[in-house]
Amino acid sequence: MSRGFQVKVTPIIVLAHLSFIAITTLVLVWLLHFREGVALISSNKTKIFNLHPLLMVIGFILVGGEAIMAYKSIPGKRSSAKVVHLLLHLIAMAAGISGIVAVFKFKKEAGLPNMYTLHSWLGISAICLFGLQYILAFFAYFFPGAEMSARAMILPWHRFIGMVIFLLAVGTAESGLVEYFNSIGLFRNQEALIVNFTGLLLFLFAVFVSLSVILPRNSS
Repeated sequence: MSRGFQVKVTPIIVLAHLSFIAITTLVLVWLLHFREGVALISSNKTKIFNLHPLLMVIGFILVGGEAIMAYKSIPGKRSSAKVVHLLLHLIAMAAGISGIVAVFKFKKEAGLPNMYTLHSWLGISAICLFGLQYILAFFAYFFPGAEMSARAMILPWHRFIGMVIFLLAVGTAESGLVEYFNSIGLFRNQEALIVNFTGLLLFLFAVFVSLSVILPRNSS
């Protein structure tokens, strides 16, 4: 039974990478083809808003998921995977913060209120918890680094809280897609299919990332 599970981690990682590519493609087609593109400064406020799903889905969730899988997907020494894990999470955090800034900028320029939906509450919670988790883990595991006994004691909680934050981010994205879907009245057209498939693939990506954490790295 154990050996059977060990063999299965590699295809799970491959499926996660394929989901990454598919979601990225769908999001780019959605925003660039159907939603007029992206821009930080534009008279077209839709382009400013479009930075939000672009950065949150691809930068925050997908890159963050890859960071979680780094210990299983990066060959070689654990120290190399540790550095990749740290750097990818740093990229994810930068993208998440930029995505939050973009949507606040859009709301301000469009004269819309902030922080009145469940999606926004979940999103702020996810980015704040992510930042706190990153800072604590950096000092505990990277610099200056806690004692080995302290690291071992913290590690299960670090993994658990990290997965909670990741799944919270995915749930936030799903609620955002539903909110967007309802706000513009999508109904049985190509854009609606793209939005729906993006949500479905995000769920599958979360499943694959979660499985990669559970399954052991090596088959031996």
